[in-house]
Amino acid sequence: QVQLAESGGGLVQPGGSLRLSCAASGSIFSILPVGWYRQAPGKERELVASITRDGSTNYVDSVKGRFTISRDNVKNTMYLQMNSLKPEDTAVYYCNLYPQRTNFWGQGTQVTVSS
Repeated sequence: QVQLAESGGGLVQPGGSLRLSCAASGSIFSILPVGWYRQAPGKERELVASITRDGSTNYVDSVKGRFTISRDNVKNTMYLQMNSLKPEDTAVYYCNLYPQRTNFWGQGTQVTVSS
């Protein structure tokens, strides 16, 4: 069983930056594709970015050029560097495998973009 712990969220002004981290307890995390997801109030959870074991990445169109996903397979850790943040990026951000696994959702980390 993999346990995931997200951190790094907070309140930031539009145009600001945040770096999210996801620490995993199981080694499977370092083998399989993983992703960052987010859920905004009143909306369904969506995939934001994914990364394979060898570093191939994909992003949802709304964050391309602003967000960068990365991973450290030795540390079982994944990151999401978020730049040029917009109010519409406000959401709870989660990490999980890609495709997602129902039993692996953590508590998430809140990102609020507001002036």
